[in-house]
Amino acid sequence: MRLLVVNTGSSSLKLRVLDDADDTVAERGLEWPRGSPFPADALDGLPEVDVVAHRVVHGGEEFRAAVWIDERVRAQLEELTDLAPLHQPRALAAIDALADMRAAACFDTAFHATLDPGAATYALPAEWPRRRFGFHGLSHAYAARRVAELAPGADRIVCCHLGAGASLCAIAGGRSVDTTMGFTPLDGIVMATRPGSVDPGLLLWLLEHRGVPAAELSDALEHRSGLTGLAGTGDMRELLARDDDAAALALAVYVHRLRAAIAAMAAALGGIDALAFTGGVGEHAPDVRAAAAGGLAFLGVALDDGHNRAATGDAEIGSAGAAVRSFVVTAREDLEMARQVRAL
Repeated sequence: MRLLVVNTGSSSLKLRVLDDADDTVAERGLEWPRGSPFPADALDGLPEVDVVAHRVVHGGEEFRAAVWIDERVRAQLEELTDLAPLHQPRALAAIDALADMRAAACFDTAFHATLDPGAATYALPAEWPRRRFGFHGLSHAYAARRVAELAPGADRIVCCHLGAGASLCAIAGGRSVDTTMGFTPLDGIVMATRPGSVDPGLLLWLLEHRGVPAAELSDALEHRSGLTGLAGTGDMRELLARDDDAAALALAVYVHRLRAAIAAMAAALGGIDALAFTGGVGEHAPDVRAAAAGGLAFLGVALDDGHNRAATGDAEIGSAGAAVRSFVVTAREDLEMARQVRAL
């Protein structure tokens, strides 16, 4: 079965064709600006396929595994748009553009359906939504399987998916135990344009005492916060190259939240056997990895500076003899999606 994996980002489109052995036959990466239609030439030059796998960020309560897409499923996915306004409409646009092909939806939320009620529930009134969904599940699931291959016996894994969006996951025996994102992808650690966890009282104060309209608040939280709000850019490479107070503050806030979240995920697991970094920042920013790990010696985390700075692809970066093994893992959501669709 030849498979086309469609990975829709907030401003990009990644397409990859995999053969029966999950080897890459062809791939394309396109810019897809927000507000523009699905690129008409997206499939140009790609070979014919038997089935399409679409990455869908939000599956809500209903979708806890990959499913074939039909009219009913498509309608349910559209109802979830307001929970992931950056990504869900774009996934639906891709689904509609390729509607003449047999297709399945693979969900970033599904991996976290195993969270126990204590980890999955907000302390809110019963009539309000209280579910913590979590995201980046496709990346976390793949990274956990890859680390298990690289480090047999590493049962308790903390995975750090660090990209424009970022989240951590505590994984035990391949099962999600806790994660940093919640009801929407706004929660958790600091991201490129999103703030991560914020005191809800601050948001209420802005609404009540500053008169900030809800639409403006939403735009600020999605597009003008995080590293961008602190230093004017969400590009980690630029921040690491700068030498000014704003960039220094942004990096300090980012690392502080990241380090605290790693410790929290380790606590949810009752200990940690392996630490994994994946995603654009996780794979390509050794200074960020070093800064985060530098405050985690009490957990048994220690990086080898040479291995950390030289890491490319899947690589072990921990110090010899460290109690916790540390890795960089190339993000391959496409392989996780292929695994799910082949099983389906």
